[in-house]
Amino acid sequence: MHYRGKAWAAAALAGAIIVTSACGGEDEGAGRTNEGGAPDGQKKHTITMIDFRYGAFPPTGGKGLQMINEKFNVDFKPQYVVRSDYDQKLSAIVASGDIPDIIVMEGPDSNFYKWAKQGAFLPLNELLDKYPTMKLIPDNIRKAVTVNGKIYAIQKYLTENYQLTPVIRKDWLDRLGLAVPKNYDELKQVAIAFTKNDPDGNGKHDTYGLAMSANINPSYAMGAYWDLEAWYHQNADGQLIPGMISEARKQHIAWLADLYKEGAITKDFALLNWAQTNKEFYSGKAGIFIGTPRGMNPTYMQGLVDLSPNAQIVPIPPFQAPDGSQGFVSSPGFYGIVMLNAKLAKEPDKVAKIMEMIDYGRKFVPLEQRNAGNADFDWLNGKEGQGYTIENGNVRREVEEKGLAPINYLPDKTMWAPNDAANGYSKEYTVPLLRDLAASLEKMHGETKHLVNPINEVFSETRAAKDTELSRFLYTEQTKMIFGEKPLSDWDAMVKEWSDKGGAQIIKEVNESLKANGYAGPQWK
Repeated sequence: MHYRGKAWAAAALAGAIIVTSACGGEDEGAGRTNEGGAPDGQKKHTITMIDFRYGAFPPTGGKGLQMINEKFNVDFKPQYVVRSDYDQKLSAIVASGDIPDIIVMEGPDSNFYKWAKQGAFLPLNELLDKYPTMKLIPDNIRKAVTVNGKIYAIQKYLTENYQLTPVIRKDWLDRLGLAVPKNYDELKQVAIAFTKNDPDGNGKHDTYGLAMSANINPSYAMGAYWDLEAWYHQNADGQLIPGMISEARKQHIAWLADLYKEGAITKDFALLNWAQTNKEFYSGKAGIFIGTPRGMNPTYMQGLVDLSPNAQIVPIPPFQAPDGSQGFVSSPGFYGIVMLNAKLAKEPDKVAKIMEMIDYGRKFVPLEQRNAGNADFDWLNGKEGQGYTIENGNVRREVEEKGLAPINYLPDKTMWAPNDAANGYSKEYTVPLLRDLAASLEKMHGETKHLVNPINEVFSETRAAKDTELSRFLYTEQTKMIFGEKPLSDWDAMVKEWSDKGGAQIIKEVNESLKANGYAGPQWK
């Protein structure tokens, strides 16, 4: 899998609630700990780690680190590098051969696969199922970090089915006597009505349909059939192809071009960044955008409420596709990976200790138990009154740079929920409109099938090297078609140029890998 590091993936981890319990694998060698600290008779291990941060680093020797050392009877020595410098720094460290015990990466990129093949990482096949939170990682997700049959990484949690999907202003629909669209023809008519029929009732011509930014984002794919990233369609040779070059995408671009002519899409969207497009929707200009139960911005939503106190927003369920399918695309199912140094094969006791530490930060605890009454939660978050406080029923953590909580330091601090709905994201929002929208999105996704995107299970060297360049080419050409600067009849020529620049090789590599993995056709969950 080629990791693009999208904003929605990063947001999935922001504000994650961390919960833990003692390791479930202690019968296999993981030591039992107690409230007072180190277990009797166990060797004290020095454990090194390299990890990245987007913001400030926790301090060396912080209270949270001291708590880890005392509880697990270790001398934990984490090293943090700013994300922008991390890839270069990590490459130099691996090349030197002096690799830390624990290595953290954002995702399985080309370096991950190269280093795994070179034997830099410890195979984890016989370890994962000994630890409850790791046993929950589905087989299809494990394939993304499997090389020649060996699993080389522990994947960090990401909801499978809470992708960003279209939402719509229900109050605008009601004012115009319209219903939530059930197909693209209806969605087009609604978008045009939002543009021309004064849906906010202010007597001005100042609203429109779809909010959009550069790279045709969001593209408003109302299901896997139209999703640009889903490898769902086949070419004439029976090979799976990316949705970005499919006939369905061609029809979708024609649909967007029609809407753009009507002024129903953000004007000059190709020049806008994501933050500017968010403003278009949350300032009440556009009536159709995207949302997800997790990671939405309360400040943005409160801004909309202040402008439009009677605003209502609801999800748009997936449309039935021409082939009869109906459902959105699932996420990769993880964001972030943790590897162990291959040299640890000679130190099984140390491996058990590391696995215990990682597992400790991943066990799911229900929302209502995330307080000082749960001893593990309280400890991980640095103890109530020190590392966090409870305000109006919500956890307010001290900033990471103070280093007051063990979660500021542990290799993985994201609990692995038994299912998406168990996270209860909607219950954590304090803005009523946002809470209601998140709850309705949770309900919709719970009632919807999701395609397991096969591209997330395999790796292509050519895709890793050229995908950014090739995607930029397609976005540019398709944007010109939406603007009317290029005719849709140039579609086949565009696809051929993409193929000649490396796309054909990507399709070949992906399909060969899928065949080797035993791919047997679309899988829906």
